[in-house]
Amino acid sequence: MSKNVTDRVILKKIYDTYYSEFCAFDTVPTRESEVYVPIDCHLIANDLGLNPSIVFGRLYYHLDKKHGYKKDDGLMVHLFTHQIGEDKHAVNFPLLSAVLAEHEQSFYRFTIPLFVSTTALLISIAAYVSSNT
Repeated sequence: MSKNVTDRVILKKIYDTYYSEFCAFDTVPTRESEVYVPIDCHLIANDLGLNPSIVFGRLYYHLDKKHGYKKDDGLMVHLFTHQIGEDKHAVNFPLLSAVLAEHEQSFYRFTIPLFVSTTALLISIAAYVSSNT
């Protein structure tokens, strides 16, 4: 059975894989733009056990439409672009970082209360069982 990963997992994998490359631009410019970092969709897909077309499609058709925006002067700011200069499949790394931070915050906002509630329920069940024996 194939797995379907969340947007957070895809963005986190890209962030972890390409953060050092993003930071290296100041010392050795190896790409066309400082903010757009070219990524390898095949590498990300292989690391996540997905088809590369899924990773590309999620970035290009879903996440870019969801998180890209139009500036006041009418120019589009893309989260993911098919090509910028000579670089293909590039992510706007500062925007990706902000979007990932929102996804992480939402994940923990849901997960921590769920964990605390589950723990409280288990303690209540244990107390009930021990008081009835």
